[in-house]
Amino acid sequence: MKSRMSIKEAEPRIYKAMALADKQIEEFTIDPKLKELIKVRVSQINGCGYCIDSHSGDALALGESTQRLLALAAWWETPFFSDEERAALKLAEEVTRISEHGVSDETYENALKFFDKQGVAQLIFIAITINGWNRIAIPVHMVIGVD
Repeated sequence: MKSRMSIKEAEPRIYKAMALADKQIEEFTIDPKLKELIKVRVSQINGCGYCIDSHSGDALALGESTQRLLALAAWWETPFFSDEERAALKLAEEVTRISEHGVSDETYENALKFFDKQGVAQLIFIAITINGWNRIAIPVHMVIGVD
């Protein structure tokens, strides 16, 4: 695949805004490995190879297991994820697929069992931000190792 353009070069303000969102996420209280799992899972749903590669590497660097990363595409079918992680992943998936059915009351209330309102807000913003990155990377064909 050939890159169509570098969004960073074509319109640096877009990249700067997204980088600022990432900086905010770094300061969130959500477990760093869970942040990366959310980024990988959302990127899987959206089909963003660039972000799957990038965030899988970040997750591995944080100590995430290869087994869990490989099973992430079907997390609900495995015993590898805690109830807290399942609640976060389900919320991230519904935010990503928001046009289909919104975010259900059940998913929202389940997330509140494990995270306070600030934590749920942080989970939502993590999902929104990686969705934004996916929607930049896919149309411009961001290429791993190039962009």
